[in-house]
Amino acid sequence: MAPVVSAALGVLGPLLVKLADLVAGKFGRVRGVRREIMSLQSELTSMHAALQEYTMLDDPGVQVKAWISLLRELAYDTEDCIDKFIRRVSNRGRRGGFKKLFHDTTRFLKMLDSRCGIAKQIHKLKARIKHVKELKDSYKLSETSCSKTGHESVDPRLCALFAEEAHLVGVEGPRDDLVKWMLKEENSSTRQPRVLSIVGFGGLGKTTLANEDVIYKVPFPDGFTKDIEIWDETAAISKLRELLQDKRYIVIIDDIWCTQAWNTIKCAFPENNRSSRIITTTRIMDVARSCCPCGDDHVYEMAALSDLHSKSLFLKRIFGSEDNCPDMLKEVSNKILKKCGGLPLAIISISSLLANSPAVKEEWEKIKRSIGSALEKDRSLEGMSNILSLSYNYLPPDLKTCLLYLSVFPEDRVIDRKRLVRRWIAEGFISEERGQSRQEVAERYFYELINKSMVQPEDISYDGKARACRVHDMMLEIIISKSNENNFVIVVGGGETSFANHQGFIRRLSVQHLDHELAHLLAQEDLSHVRSLTVTSSTCIKHLPSLAKFEVPRVLDFQGCRGLEEYDMNGIGKLFQLKYLNFRGTSISKLPSEIMMLHDLETLDFGYTQVGEFPTGFVQLTKLQHLIAGGWTTMRNKVGNMRNLREISGFSITRSPADAVEDLGNLPSLVEIAVHLDDGGSDEFRRHAEMLHSSLCKLGSCKLRSLWISRYCGSLEFLESWNPLPYSLQEFYMFSDYYFTEVPKWIAPALTSLSYLDINLAELTEEGLHTLGELPALLCLKLCWKTNPEERLTVQGTGFPSLIKLVLSDRAYITFVKGAMPKLQNLKLSFAVSVAKGYGFYLGIEHLTCLKKVRVLFVTKGSESKVAAAAISKEAGAHTNRPIVTINGRPYEEAANNEEKNKVNGDTPIQGN
Repeated sequence: MAPVVSAALGVLGPLLVKLADLVAGKFGRVRGVRREIMSLQSELTSMHAALQEYTMLDDPGVQVKAWISLLRELAYDTEDCIDKFIRRVSNRGRRGGFKKLFHDTTRFLKMLDSRCGIAKQIHKLKARIKHVKELKDSYKLSETSCSKTGHESVDPRLCALFAEEAHLVGVEGPRDDLVKWMLKEENSSTRQPRVLSIVGFGGLGKTTLANEDVIYKVPFPDGFTKDIEIWDETAAISKLRELLQDKRYIVIIDDIWCTQAWNTIKCAFPENNRSSRIITTTRIMDVARSCCPCGDDHVYEMAALSDLHSKSLFLKRIFGSEDNCPDMLKEVSNKILKKCGGLPLAIISISSLLANSPAVKEEWEKIKRSIGSALEKDRSLEGMSNILSLSYNYLPPDLKTCLLYLSVFPEDRVIDRKRLVRRWIAEGFISEERGQSRQEVAERYFYELINKSMVQPEDISYDGKARACRVHDMMLEIIISKSNENNFVIVVGGGETSFANHQGFIRRLSVQHLDHELAHLLAQEDLSHVRSLTVTSSTCIKHLPSLAKFEVPRVLDFQGCRGLEEYDMNGIGKLFQLKYLNFRGTSISKLPSEIMMLHDLETLDFGYTQVGEFPTGFVQLTKLQHLIAGGWTTMRNKVGNMRNLREISGFSITRSPADAVEDLGNLPSLVEIAVHLDDGGSDEFRRHAEMLHSSLCKLGSCKLRSLWISRYCGSLEFLESWNPLPYSLQEFYMFSDYYFTEVPKWIAPALTSLSYLDINLAELTEEGLHTLGELPALLCLKLCWKTNPEERLTVQGTGFPSLIKLVLSDRAYITFVKGAMPKLQNLKLSFAVSVAKGYGFYLGIEHLTCLKKVRVLFVTKGSESKVAAAAISKEAGAHTNRPIVTINGRPYEEAANNEEKNKVNGDTPIQGN
């Protein structure tokens, strides 16, 4: 599906939802308003249906694209007009009930022509709708949607099937892993074929790897394929099963796009106890997992080429040898390789382009800057563009819109999940689905883009979920190109792409660099239709247009922009549709006083700033859901009025009024809290601690899922008890020098959702470990203690049924018995060698059957440290998984070599880190 279609769906879908809400809500009860809205709704619904038909076309014609562009701009303008109308009517009816609103609205409608001009805008929109509808009929676009092009395009993946081995680079290691799996002895009790599923981003070489050293042609007897052209799905499966029933086979199934397809395909392979093998490739992790349900099956995640292999492939394709690259081209070559990001397809395609270009630095620099436009125009890059676009084309329309939105972020930017999903919601891309909130739907979309290899996961959490993502440079070029074609996002200063030739009004603006020349061009633009403004560089601030030029933004994002305090924020209070405002990591020390007028604001983030307090009237922002403060900000009284708050963080409890702290308990929707306490020991501190405890006890019986609490002086004794139990609590973070005398009573097996626990105890005991081991859902446990145990502690074979990560921050010698922590993958511990020596440095690592990584810290002198390191490494070496061993921050071999040097140089101890 062309991007122009998906972008139009991205604006028209939310508009129809808004119109339906208006008809069903209070405005639908006003006769004149209802009639106008239903008229718009009827016409746009019809066009939306036509638009969905065009999603079935691989390449809509020029007329279709032109019509869709007109419809897209019409939808934008219609939504802007409706929002202005709602705002003006709502302002009149803000003080009073429905009767007053009804009276004011009726009166307001009568004077629309003379007062505000909205009636004229509505009439113009209706005329445009009529015109767009007539164009569709005159172009005969309905017939277009039913027709196909007269030729089939060549599959761009075809050449991977016939790649010569001599031309392959970096395939040896993955190939050897594949062969090792194929030759591995299997469980004799199984009858079904073993499956290897290779999964990864488009262009990584999955097909090439699957075909390396494998022949997949199946011989068949004469007459077997008779009438094959009329075989249906059932017949084809039956015939293939018949052919393979008594044979040992290796089959490759390339590029599976959905689990349903695999569920059908696998029926063709009989369970004949012949040690057969099936290799599949896919770009989607869920599909790969569905192909490999058994213990002998294996999911192989394709990695990008290393820098060394990337350079080798690149230079050999251009110069025939790595040694023939001129010195003047080495720097620009490295820049181009960085952009390729280890993607073999990108390296091959761009090196082929460069091989036919003059070996001149300026020419190569030009090509590097223009890769995005070259993907569209240069035939030598057409294959790469098509392969990368395949993944995009298979996305549903909503995910396409969300992916295109990533073009607002600069190259190589790590994109925080929370920031992104909140922006999607503010833009109106997300609607509630089947009982899921907008937040839940948006997060599902985020993980779907990772699952489908459209973006790369970053900052993996303890539960295996990504907290952020990154877009591969080549995919970003595709996204920017499609976004530009759609007038979806206009990027200023992001490379060669110019915003001077864009079509229609600017709807979303990303300013990544702004010099005098670009600032002059931007000053000529009409910015009154901009829905989001993203500024990603501090150098842009002094040239940035005034906020007075913006009228309808839903999103303002200045994250990381230093010097923002010099920017004139006057007029921000007039941005009535603003839902997302981000000042995070800027240098501001106070919030704009007009912020209290942003009644639709849902997210306000000024984390890591010097803002100490809120402007007067701030608690009037009753739609606010996410409030992230600077760290030591004071809360306002009557914060309990902001009953839609889901997250509140970065506040000082002890600097805020006690009444405000107590009022936190009146926020029933609160899910996340992160607060600070200081000035311990005073009566004032104790009073605030009591108020916080009271609030937490109330919230614990509501929806509270995450509590992060830090304290630099004073007691956290009030957290020894929590009643009633916080049954919804999933995460508890403690950043403090306070130590609980024992595991608090509220940390009990009844907390079936608690998955992350970071806690300080006065001492570590086996009894305490047993208590913590009863938490059924605990995935990550971080423990600190005040007094180091002098004897060995043993983790028994029961308890910790779900634990994946264990971090023991202080010194304690611990051993694990058989059955202990059956799912533990990541272990970090520290111990005194003097205690461990008496037990032979034995940890019981072999009993941790799922272990993948061991990090050990200890401080000692002389040969004892080497003996301890060798013993731990030996244990790990005997483990089935061969976990990675790190000692004092270094891989074992490096740590041992470093210790030998230290011993020679004076017996200096290895320092833990």
